[in-house]
Amino acid sequence: VQLQASGGGLVQAGDSLRLSCTTSGRSSRDYNMGWFRQAPGKEREFVGGSRKRGGNTYYSDSAKGRFTISRDNAKNTMYLLVNSLSPEDTAVYYCAANQRPTGTPGYNIYEYPYWGQGTLVTVSS
Repeated sequence: VQLQASGGGLVQAGDSLRLSCTTSGRSSRDYNMGWFRQAPGKEREFVGGSRKRGGNTYYSDSAKGRFTISRDNAKNTMYLLVNSLSPEDTAVYYCAANQRPTGTPGYNIYEYPYWGQGTLVTVSS
């Protein structure tokens, strides 16, 4: 499976932004999918994820409240809506996928063998 993240750009503090992650080669319904981000000089961190069956979503503690994950398997696409953006949200946002059969979709980068190229979000103050 290949993943393509898109939707990043330069936005102002307080804005909202929706990122997309589209799979190709295989249907997204076969995969748990996750969003990660990596700010300059920092490690890549988990933002949230979505189970392949049922579409249950999971978020990091820091993402709860402002981040919303949804998916449209008919379009092979997962979305990340971020509200009330702040400069601290500036990062490259990555989507990733795995095929874990049960439990949460995974909170660690090592649990995801498939990655998209990332999309840069820059938030100006």
